[in-house]
Amino acid sequence: MIDPEIGFTADVIRDPSRFVGRTDLIRDCISAINSSTGLISVFGKRGVGKSSLLRQLQQIALGEYALAKRAGIGHLIPSKPRTYLTVYYTCDSLIGNGKELLSRLCNDQNAEDSLLRLVPDDGKEVIEFVRSKEVSAGADLKVVKWGSKGVESSKYAKVVQNDIVQTFRNFVDSIVLHQVKKRMKRDALLIILDEFDVIQDKDGIGSLIKSLTTSEVKFAVCGVGRDLSDLIHDHASVERLIEQGVLSVRPMPPAESEAIIVRASELFKGDIRFEPGIGTKIADLCQGYPYFVQLIGKQCVNEANAVNTRLIDHSVFDKVVDDLRTGKAFPTLESAYQRAIGNSTDRQLLLHLLAEQPTEQSLFSDEIGRIVLKASRQVAEELNVQFVDQLMPRLVEKKYGPVLERVPERQGTYEFVNPVLRQYIRLRQL
Repeated sequence: MIDPEIGFTADVIRDPSRFVGRTDLIRDCISAINSSTGLISVFGKRGVGKSSLLRQLQQIALGEYALAKRAGIGHLIPSKPRTYLTVYYTCDSLIGNGKELLSRLCNDQNAEDSLLRLVPDDGKEVIEFVRSKEVSAGADLKVVKWGSKGVESSKYAKVVQNDIVQTFRNFVDSIVLHQVKKRMKRDALLIILDEFDVIQDKDGIGSLIKSLTTSEVKFAVCGVGRDLSDLIHDHASVERLIEQGVLSVRPMPPAESEAIIVRASELFKGDIRFEPGIGTKIADLCQGYPYFVQLIGKQCVNEANAVNTRLIDHSVFDKVVDDLRTGKAFPTLESAYQRAIGNSTDRQLLLHLLAEQPTEQSLFSDEIGRIVLKASRQVAEELNVQFVDQLMPRLVEKKYGPVLERVPERQGTYEFVNPVLRQYIRLRQL
């Protein structure tokens, strides 16, 4: 049995040696990290690899440039690159507003990524941990032990009762003073907020970020969206901060998708091989979504294990595709599909018609995957699909997914919430 996780993963890619492609975005990351001020914003559709890119951004902030060198852009690394201490927090939909976000940041006790681990406090001990294989470049903290005797200033992080905003400011100020400047000799603190779009009420967060951003404090926000306004409601407050930090993550070109298979083959070290042409077929199925490439790659390895072979040839690949089409391969996507259609064959047919509708613009443009109900209505009626307007609500209701979301500025226009699910529906047989 070969562990498919050796070469493929559906999780966020942290290790730079597993990261493939995105050379232009890595170039933009280098520029954004080495800018003395400014907000970094990362946005794009689901499944395009935003969080994986964000972890690579974190590595660059720590001074780890192996990925850039491997991509052939090592000449863009400054002679004295800016280095940071980093905080990485993944938001969730239970965070109601900006104050609740700050409360989470001030109380998170994650040993590798939290703000709290960096906060000076009398008697606190910080121990060594390493993020990457290159200790000298990728470590946030080397061996650092300190307490009341080791801190030269009495300015610790003060908790202000009933004022989480000021408490957060105090924490950040103390980290900059004691850790960034004195102990670690870094240039700044980088606070990374992933899945920022799920926060229910983001009013005021933009102005808070603006007020805290200096040459010694930088923020990076990441989430599903088309532009900064989808992430930060009061985006006018921060527009001037993002001249060098706009990272729009789009679907991968086919060559980069295929490179994921090539890299996985290298990681398997000969234990699993892909027959020539299989990588191209997988890239074609996945339409630029690296998450889907990883899923299909893993499934190919699982099928190879099942038939006791080390070669993923066309017979193995065809079995995976057949399982995909019949709903056997990917339980999570199949569950979302079944939840959306319910028990209605008419809704199932309508969903397939919408998924297969040609998009208004090309796949690799800014507007990906918009569909117009009117364009599929006539075909649906010709196929005897009754009461289209009564079938649509389930597809946009939150408790059933949702599969679709309305585009407010254009009547009768929708987008698939998860483009990977849309591609799955295209491949799934009725």
